[in-house]
Amino acid sequence: MEIKKQLTSQRSIEQFNFDQFQFGVEATDHMLVAKYSEGEWHSAAIQPYEKLTLSPLAMCLHYGQTVFEGLKAYRQVDDGVSIFRLDRHHERINQSLRRMAMPEVPKELFENGIKELVEVEQDWIKEGEGNSLYIRPFVIATEERLGVSISTDYLFVVVCTPMAAYYARPLKVKVERHYTRATSGGVGAAKNGGNYGAAYYPAKLAQQEGFDQVIWTDSRDHEYVEESGTMNLMFIIDGVLLTPPAGETILAGVTRDSLLHIARDLGWQVEERPISLLELQEAFEAGKKVEAFGGGTAAVVAPLELIHLEGKDYRPYVADDAQMFQLKQKLTAIRSGKEKDPYAWNLVLEKALTR
Repeated sequence: MEIKKQLTSQRSIEQFNFDQFQFGVEATDHMLVAKYSEGEWHSAAIQPYEKLTLSPLAMCLHYGQTVFEGLKAYRQVDDGVSIFRLDRHHERINQSLRRMAMPEVPKELFENGIKELVEVEQDWIKEGEGNSLYIRPFVIATEERLGVSISTDYLFVVVCTPMAAYYARPLKVKVERHYTRATSGGVGAAKNGGNYGAAYYPAKLAQQEGFDQVIWTDSRDHEYVEESGTMNLMFIIDGVLLTPPAGETILAGVTRDSLLHIARDLGWQVEERPISLLELQEAFEAGKKVEAFGGGTAAVVAPLELIHLEGKDYRPYVADDAQMFQLKQKLTAIRSGKEKDPYAWNLVLEKALTR
């Protein structure tokens, strides 16, 4: 599929303050757009960033057919640019699209389009640990019609925003045992906008109590941990890395998968299995060394310094020598090119190397 280019001569990057900015507020200068109608994707273009024009009847505004992804591009130690696990993110957006009865985005459009967009926007990626270009692909239903049915028309858009360290400080979280993020047979494994909207109110209540986020539990009994905010959950108890298995109610996180690969290759004992609240309570109360952290594209590794459960505060280990930071350092080194990439996760852009 041909991707046309219309580039702006007025670059906002020239006035952008990289020393002081808020993530997600200012987009880069260009975006990728493609349309779907009459059963096929077409009209793909990289164009100047602009606001979208939608009819008030656009079905995405009414019936929830919205899907998104999140991935990153990094500055390499040789000044090149790489995109991290682009192929896996393509697989996952299509998994989400299938679940929402939306058309899959072809590999050529998704991967080539994002590569070309990042090549255009590579100057937005600054050197330094924690800096990256956050890439947000999304698909929305655009058929102009009221009526609860599957849309015939869609829009695929990719925008980018510069990013520094996210969730830089350790987090305080509350275990949620009433509200539910996802249920068996639902859409918890899809990156659908409604999943996140439904999580706002419980998170707001927790924040009013002084917590940063909630730990979600299973919808049936609220006895097993699932996710926390926008992150997969991981624990290290007496040196064993534990994480709930991905499935219908737990997103198959790309960062999660990357950290598990690294941990196994470091020789760690890794267990993907259900983790009960009782198991965590007993570990803390027995004086075991417990590390707790979230993993995600935005956060990478976000340590939890306090877990509030049933009126008690439990404090995981967050010192500088915590094992979780070994995982973060290893993953960061691979993404930046400081260490070899044995998994072929980094897609290095040739044009970026010769800028």
